[in-house]
Amino acid sequence: MGARLSLNNHKASCSEPFEVSQSEACKRQKTSHSFWDEENTRLIPNLPDEISIQILARIPRIWHFKAKLVSKGWKAALTGGECYKLRKELGTTEEWLYILTKLDGEKLVWHALDPVSCIWQRLPLMPNVAAEDGMRRGLRLWNMVGSSIIADAIRGWLGRKDALEEIPFCGCAIGAVNGCLYVMGGFCRASAMKSVWRYDPIVNSWSEVAPMSIGRAYCKTGVLNNKLYVVGGVTRGRGGLTPLQSAEVFDPCSGVWTEIPSMPFSKAQVLPTAFLADLLKPIATGMTSYKGKLYVPQSLYCWPFFVDVGGEVYDPETNSWVEMPVGMGEGWPAKQAGTKLSVIVDGELYALDPSSSLDSARIKVYDDQDDSWKTIEGDVPIRDLADSESRIYLLVSLESSMENGLDSGPSTSSTIDENLRDLSGNLSASLGNLWKVIANRSAGSAELVSCQILDI
Repeated sequence: MGARLSLNNHKASCSEPFEVSQSEACKRQKTSHSFWDEENTRLIPNLPDEISIQILARIPRIWHFKAKLVSKGWKAALTGGECYKLRKELGTTEEWLYILTKLDGEKLVWHALDPVSCIWQRLPLMPNVAAEDGMRRGLRLWNMVGSSIIADAIRGWLGRKDALEEIPFCGCAIGAVNGCLYVMGGFCRASAMKSVWRYDPIVNSWSEVAPMSIGRAYCKTGVLNNKLYVVGGVTRGRGGLTPLQSAEVFDPCSGVWTEIPSMPFSKAQVLPTAFLADLLKPIATGMTSYKGKLYVPQSLYCWPFFVDVGGEVYDPETNSWVEMPVGMGEGWPAKQAGTKLSVIVDGELYALDPSSSLDSARIKVYDDQDDSWKTIEGDVPIRDLADSESRIYLLVSLESSMENGLDSGPSTSSTIDENLRDLSGNLSASLGNLWKVIANRSAGSAELVSCQILDI
């Protein structure tokens, strides 16, 4: 700007007087305005945008909301892909925790936690989707002809009469891949949905993506090779709930779903009598990505009874299923009937093993060499959760002796940022001090539905 002012106020140093023509003055004025406009369109005045993007990419995500208010340029930069690609290159990405809760009014609400600042943010509500057009027309028709009893029976097959209308995503599956959250299927007005919704944290909004090939509820999800897999679940058939053996995979880059071979449920095929085969229905009770394959524990059920029958393993290289190792399938801890949860930490498979006591539980780790589950020393502090606050714990250290077949030394989640370790403080030398509270939130009677991590 100094140079421009010098040009505009320049006085001739030569002795001969000269005049500036009107056309030349207009030309200079246009040049001046053009330069001024160019300065104003830059992200940061007097800096090339290449450098400004480098600066914006280093801003902590917790400040992005306010930073978007600075200017349209900043908003465009912070909601564009270039800035976040640069964050990955610079190593400035941050891992946030996203939790889905169900409130008393049967409303599903997402919250995000920045574990460094311990600040919570509420996400936009998921869209209030409706059932498929055919189902809506059918219900309207029955109501018109006075057959409300039939419509009420369909609406209330899962319990309370209007439950499925109040929770359009009842029984939905949750997954996180490629920096986005995905909500798949579930029930809406007693109809299993095919729809898939994606939350993009960069633009802080939900959008609908390609649907699954079939409507599913209570299906299991897993991520392998940056692709999202769904298996099993149930759908609504003429005879009631029908368990599914089919599976499919979603590629977030192409936005396309592809079917993969269905789960054989081989153990369900060798039941001793045809009566049991007809009575007990096979169902997937969990799924995890472990050592380059998908491991799916399975059960046979006849509500409300579940019988564990091991599980099966999907190999993406051969595009086929094989039986799960016996020790893994038979020893996989169950959180409750029909639910087997797990998590991968530093390449190891961990599962929660609830105790008969109300105030304790144990963590087990799978040893693939021995095909067995080992118990980690130290109780999970469930007794500390019996208050009005919902606490989130971070496993900051796993210590055990070599006698138990585990490597000694600390083990921390590869999906948790290094900064979280500072929050844990100095670890106690005792084996029982494995857990540290990293965040508190007043949750009231809210129920935790899902917990995911996004690194962007």
